[in-house]
Amino acid sequence: MSPIRTQWTRLIRFVAAETAQVHIGEPVDPKLDVGLAVHQKKTVKAYEIIGSALDPHAQVTRNVLTVKDLLAPLSREQVGLVRCLGLNYADHAAEANLAKPAYPVLFYKPVTSLIGPEVPVTIPKHVQPVEKHLPDYEVELTIVIGKPAKNVSEADALDYVLAYTAGNDISFRYHQMAVSQWNFSKGFDNTTPIGPTLVAAHAVPDPQKLRLKTVVNGKTVQDGTTADQIFNVRQTIAFLSQGTTLLPGSIIMTGTPKGVGFVKKPPVYLKNGDDMNVWLDAGVGTLVNPVVEERGNEKAKL
Repeated sequence: MSPIRTQWTRLIRFVAAETAQVHIGEPVDPKLDVGLAVHQKKTVKAYEIIGSALDPHAQVTRNVLTVKDLLAPLSREQVGLVRCLGLNYADHAAEANLAKPAYPVLFYKPVTSLIGPEVPVTIPKHVQPVEKHLPDYEVELTIVIGKPAKNVSEADALDYVLAYTAGNDISFRYHQMAVSQWNFSKGFDNTTPIGPTLVAAHAVPDPQKLRLKTVVNGKTVQDGTTADQIFNVRQTIAFLSQGTTLLPGSIIMTGTPKGVGFVKKPPVYLKNGDDMNVWLDAGVGTLVNPVVEERGNEKAKL
């Protein structure tokens, strides 16, 4: 099995100022942090890509478009399924006083939780007040599968990766710690940012040498490296593909390093008005999302 090779190195999905339509493209400036530039309201140009983000044969053209609105690099329909690993960094396990897992800890998110850059992370009414429910940030290296993968060996695992992006696994700790299954506490609508770019797998020789960090209200709260993963990218894909087909477009969020809020004393939690961003190495860049608390008179059901 040969690695996936795309014409593009970095891919963004956006609404173009010229057409008011959704396009995909390769940023004209190969070194530009697209997410940060958009947040700072700078002009971002991209070479239009003809085809699907999931098609390795999609063609990069010389037609230049201007980014009006930056979107998640994949649509919810393209993703289809979100797999996530819990407790996958040694330093994070240590700060939580939890033993390293013997096997990858898998949970799922609904695609309705996914949002793109600049979209507010919405804290639902039902998980307020925030000081009780402890909404928390988690920067994560996110794998995009590029071709059907089943019973894949560790040696061949990276051949099935289309690209990498960043994710922010917003977690509501009160419900997470109340039960053994985490799907509910990590799957609320519009609470899982991904993006801002896809970086092609061929541009990332070693996914275990990437830095990643989280900044909240100007303060760096997480600053880690994928070298600290308990189960690396190869091991993760091989394990999850046992007897199971990982479909193209599906994503795997691979866990978070130390620095999460709920273990701090006193606990740190996200709240209305917070300015939050996560950053990932290798040209993925900065994923910016404000935090808002849903307002309304409906009584909490939980």
